[in-house]
Amino acid sequence: MRPRPLILAAVAATSIALVPPPAGAARSTNVVEYSCTAEGVAQPQSIKVTVELTMPTDAQVGQQLTIEWLGTYAEGTALTAPPAGLPAGTKAYAYVGISGYQGLTSATGVGPESTAAIEAGETVPLPQGVVELKTTANSAGSGSVLPGALNFGTTPTEPLVECEVANRDALTPDTLTVPGTGGSTSPSATPSATTTTGTPTPSATSPRPTRTVTETATAPVPGDDGGVDRTPTGGAATGAGGEAGPDARLVVLAGLLVTFAAGAGLLLRRRSVGRTRA
Repeated sequence: MRPRPLILAAVAATSIALVPPPAGAARSTNVVEYSCTAEGVAQPQSIKVTVELTMPTDAQVGQQLTIEWLGTYAEGTALTAPPAGLPAGTKAYAYVGISGYQGLTSATGVGPESTAAIEAGETVPLPQGVVELKTTANSAGSGSVLPGALNFGTTPTEPLVECEVANRDALTPDTLTVPGTGGSTSPSATPSATTTTGTPTPSATSPRPTRTVTETATAPVPGDDGGVDRTPTGGAATGAGGEAGPDARLVVLAGLLVTFAAGAGLLLRRRSVGRTRA
């Protein structure tokens, strides 16, 4: 081979090495030591995973952002399935912790599910490729990002294997930055009080005025029953006076005539006796 082509190849390789990666492609790398526990297993497993994180360059306030997570087993370690195994459909749930950022503490993502059950003692595979961890910042700011837990199961709320970070203090944090003015986009949940002036509205519970109705009893006119039965309930008719019937009135009138005639007779007799003596 000629020397000239060798020189050109060396220059090309050096040029590629000096070209910086495109924005957003740079990754921070940490070797994370995990302590993994499973239900029914007394002794936890210790594994190491090389975790690469990529921070977003287009984060915006109030919009979902993505942190890329890529994990591979390090130094010949690997997680093995517990004695009960893991069912088909098991997925890896990756987390990162965010500190120093008000209102934003974590992001989470899920890898593809396994197509077959993982038998006891078999290696639990990590997701092949990037896992997208999602979260939303409701205000501008910045915070430190570190790899978090790594769980395995069919749902995120009921993990079958839980792996917690054991060397958090030895990890190098990344920085997540969300540009903006710093104001929150969330509306206030407490409405402000408003004072209204003017004529007060009468209360619906105000007492209503009471109207007093006075009834005047009218005495019945003698001799006019008005069609009202005067017989007490359950008793006999009382009769007499203006309350008497037509037959009784004739008897009373006859008695009065007899009395008047008798009085007139006595008066005529006294006058005739007086004249005789004179």
